[in-house]
Amino acid sequence: MEKIWLQSYEAGVAHEIDVTRYQSINDVFEQSTRKFSDKPAFQNMGKILTYAETDRLSTQFASYLQNVLKLPRGERVAIMMPNLLQYPVALFGILKAGLIIVNTNPLYTPRELEHQLKDSGATTIIVLENFANTLELVLPRTDIQNVIVASVGEMFGAIKGNLINFVLRKVKKMVPEYRIPHAITFQAALKQGAAHTFKTVSVTREDTAFIQYTGGTTGVAKGAVLSHGNICANMMQGHEWIKQKLKEGEETVIAALPLYHVFALTINLMIFSSIGSKIVLITNPRDMKSFIADMKKERVSVFVGVNTLFNGLVNRPDFAEIDFSGLKLSFGGGMATQRAVAEKWKKLTGTPIVEAYGLTEASPGVCANPLNIPAYTGSIGLPVCSTEVQLRNADGTEVPQGQPGEMWVRGPQVMKGYWNRPEETAKVIDKDGWLETGDIAVVDEKGWFKLVDRKKDLIVVSGFNVYPNEVEEVIAHHDKVLEVACIGIPSEKTGEAIKVFVVKKDSSLTEEELIAFCRTELTAYKVPRNIEFREELPKSNVGKILRRELRDENKN
Repeated sequence: MEKIWLQSYEAGVAHEIDVTRYQSINDVFEQSTRKFSDKPAFQNMGKILTYAETDRLSTQFASYLQNVLKLPRGERVAIMMPNLLQYPVALFGILKAGLIIVNTNPLYTPRELEHQLKDSGATTIIVLENFANTLELVLPRTDIQNVIVASVGEMFGAIKGNLINFVLRKVKKMVPEYRIPHAITFQAALKQGAAHTFKTVSVTREDTAFIQYTGGTTGVAKGAVLSHGNICANMMQGHEWIKQKLKEGEETVIAALPLYHVFALTINLMIFSSIGSKIVLITNPRDMKSFIADMKKERVSVFVGVNTLFNGLVNRPDFAEIDFSGLKLSFGGGMATQRAVAEKWKKLTGTPIVEAYGLTEASPGVCANPLNIPAYTGSIGLPVCSTEVQLRNADGTEVPQGQPGEMWVRGPQVMKGYWNRPEETAKVIDKDGWLETGDIAVVDEKGWFKLVDRKKDLIVVSGFNVYPNEVEEVIAHHDKVLEVACIGIPSEKTGEAIKVFVVKKDSSLTEEELIAFCRTELTAYKVPRNIEFREELPKSNVGKILRRELRDENKN
């Protein structure tokens, strides 16, 4: 099977990468800062940091951690903020100092935040002031000793920065009161760091770069230990995939997905900074009016998103007003992209959504469609360079071509294991280094993979397997449907029954109309009899619809 999929690679895409090319993420970033020194690296709300400026500021931050806080090598440092200029400065500074990053969702509840900080053993945190009140509630029960508080406006200069902070604090009341003694501002940390000389830390591929927490969909959230080598490998795999279509130092990339999520972290931040792109940081993509206004100012060449983000944009009239003449690549991941959404996106932007597949435990990239596809394929494409994929039955044997099986992955991007959880690690990584993904896929005669569903999302109706993605795909095609999620619920008659949750695009939509539509597209046992209309669906921090929450609500 491997030979079949290798024959399907685009011309010029190497089958293997040289995993020894870089020693660390720091090595990659240093090369970028030398090569693209004066080019724009990160842009947010009109403010631009060049690669040289990002390097200088991140070194100042590394110096603060090293010389002022005196953090020992391997100490864990949490970052708790949305997409702001401080994020890449803090990230590269932490890595330069030989420390480990714990990416933290700023929207976490106190319970979720406490678990992650305690589990990782983080002793230092950089937090946006808008979320410092949540941190205050849990601090006494964590190992946090050092708190660095950032503000939205502090990177924009005195006049603009003070105005932004005044509006957010006093007018919009978006900064709840908090009291954290001994906290220091991000700007003060940079200033103190600049007063000392930073001593370069030797970091290797084996050193841990991130403890990246999974969403907890299989129980308590676990920290995937991602090494510098893991991330560098996935960077090189991604670069090998895109190098034919994109040019170094010339691309403008929209970073709307939060960088604390592994998909955006590796794709938006790591891969595109390695080729000298300008990365436009969108702090609040839910404010689509401002988001679209920002896009209108740019000649965007790359857009990275998930299905719900694509869907939200294409359903806004002002999205069609953007000039897409420079758009070269639309990249989708994080969840399955629905055909109806992909078709609207292609019609409006002129570019297809190139779907990729990955998971936190693989840094995250595993498979991707070739960039030369003319339209949506419905598949996740081919394994990226230096990556093996097997589809296995429950007994561990490989399934025949064309039959669904669970994906197992092996490659240099696969995590070292779960942080302080050897038993959990042993459950998902076998003795030969294969990672169990929990995802069901099929492979065709060309070696292209198509994701069928999550193993745990499988619905069994009277002994027949029903995959929620298929049901959702059909319903999403209905003109009056905006969003849909499908789960299985207990049924005395059939074991499980199908239930769908729908957000209407047109208020006239009825249950009867939708069921009748499904009957024209689905076999009888796949047709949902239970339909619940909602104003919105629960989503993760990157906009992935959370079936798990819907299942939890419908257990009884």
